Amino acid sequence: MYTTKLTKEEALKLLETYNKEPFHILHGLTVGEVLRWYAGELGYGEEADFWEIAGLLHDIDFEQYPEEHCKKAVELLRKAGAEEELIHAVCSHGYGLASDVKPEHMMEKVLFAADELTGLIGAAVRMRPSKSVMDLEVSSLKKKFKDKRFAAGCSRDVIREGAEMLGWSLEELMEKTILAMRSCEAHVQEEMERECPSA
Repeated sequence: MYTTKLTKEEALKLLETYNKEPFHILHGLTVGEVLRWYAGELGYGEEADFWEIAGLLHDIDFEQYPEEHCKKAVELLRKAGAEEELIHAVCSHGYGLASDVKPEHMMEKVLFAADELTGLIGAAVRMRPSKSVMDLEVSSLKKKFKDKRFAAGCSRDVIREGAEMLGWSLEELMEKTILAMRSCEAHVQEEMERECPSA
């Protein structure tokens, strides 16, 4: 079973040590909560803390060390006392792009698949009158997915590869990740107001 000594408070503090942009804090909180939801959904409830902290810290090095993304993370996480399993998980989300560490554990595959997708969903939500994921449907998200100009920085290939890695259809991955983001939207907003009040 995967566990971590790091608490969420410690992990968040660590993320904020190396990331000042509110967008990066928001992304970390969102991916962390989405992974916590997936842990419960997929029968890994006992590992939920580990899943969430891996999601929270997956981009720890991205803001300050974009050229060394998924490489500098090893040093930063070791310095903070993170377990090797957590370091492996964080590095695996950049597989094929910034890292040669392959996702192996179910959580790593979910992180790989959901990371880019949460970005795409977040961009789609910002375009909606409600500014909420609560009324976003898979059909609407699929249209955004097909429009390569929309949120062009979110790799469709990685999202497709992630779905294949999990043995899911693209629709299934989208549906589950929308549900995951609905489950945590209000909580993430509350945390953002506490962590980045001026954002």
